[in-house]
Amino acid sequence: MKTETERLAIHGGTPIKGTPFGTGRRFGLEEAREVLEALEQDTLFYHAGTKVKGFLERFNHLYGISHSVAASSGTAAIHVALGAASVSVGDEVITSPITDQGTVIGILYQNAVPVFADLDPRTYNLDPASVAKRITPRTKAILVVHLAGTPANMDPILQLAKQNGLKVIEDCAQSWQARYRGRLVGTMGDYGCFSTNDFKHISTGDGGIVAVNSGDEADYRAVHAFADKNYQRLAGEVFRDLSTLAPNYRMTELQGAVGIAQLEKLPGICRRRREHGERLTDGLREIPGLRVPQVPEGGESTWWFYLFRLETGRFTCSRDTFSAALQAEGIPCAPGYIPRVLYKQDLFQKKQAYPGSSFPFSLSEVSYADGLCPEAEAILADSIRLPISEFFTDEDIDQMVAAVRKVARHFIAE
Repeated sequence: MKTETERLAIHGGTPIKGTPFGTGRRFGLEEAREVLEALEQDTLFYHAGTKVKGFLERFNHLYGISHSVAASSGTAAIHVALGAASVSVGDEVITSPITDQGTVIGILYQNAVPVFADLDPRTYNLDPASVAKRITPRTKAILVVHLAGTPANMDPILQLAKQNGLKVIEDCAQSWQARYRGRLVGTMGDYGCFSTNDFKHISTGDGGIVAVNSGDEADYRAVHAFADKNYQRLAGEVFRDLSTLAPNYRMTELQGAVGIAQLEKLPGICRRRREHGERLTDGLREIPGLRVPQVPEGGESTWWFYLFRLETGRFTCSRDTFSAALQAEGIPCAPGYIPRVLYKQDLFQKKQAYPGSSFPFSLSEVSYADGLCPEAEAILADSIRLPISEFFTDEDIDQMVAAVRKVARHFIAE
């Protein structure tokens, strides 16, 4: 007979987690002072003020690059990079099927076609072998997603791009300060795209940055112009070039002001998240029936969330029941990440980005059939997502491990 502490909370036992998780304040006097200074400028326009410029200068220093451009969101940052890379009508862009839709919106706005490659079963990022199989004469770029704080396997992807004359754009929205073999993600491809929406490592409410890694002044000008209706507003000059279409994705001085203060906190935030993720992995790796996420050798994850997998055949319950049992133990969690791989969403199944039109899908032979990316589909079918916060305590993490161990022990098949 199971004791009170052994009985699952979902069956009436005592929950493992009986105390609140650690919390804290993301914003304080540092942000307030910067915002007040922005207001005292009597302008909130990025070109006339100092805050967006200051935000980018600090970002460039932190990432060891010469040029970056601010945007209104992470989604906008990706669109800007695609535009600067000259992705255009009928081009194909290879990317991940497990990501926020913000990754693919810019591809479609450029009237290009997303092509989905399969994922590594342990890192949940692009599998270079699958990427190689997806390259066609129409391929223009590879859009690499560094999911949940974990770097993708970049060296073979960069080699593929070089061999085939492709641009590489890194989606780093969830992976601030993550490293691949000592290099910061976002600094290896042609462009690195970052998000500062309210759910990322740092927040300006909404916002984004494009890191321009070529070091080329003309490339920087192209990125800058594409984010601002093809205006050139650099070093006092203002020049319009209306020869091609470009959106308005400008960041305001208020966002830049908050960003300055948030960047000062970023190293500490990432350090704490890294510690928590490693503590979870150390605690979970020996539990029978579990597969912990893997960080590429020599890399560092900054854990936007933590996704582990179940060897479902080894348990007497479903993945959803396992997740529900964990929640009853006081551990916030959820089955998987997104409900379905992106290509199973209606937009791709119907091939309809615009109402009543199959454009731009009609320009390509790309398929979005079930089973297209079997590893990606399996990841979403058997994984459980745990939250990570820099405000969590070591005890919080240890109790998460204890709860997973308790639930796994109960449901493991004898």
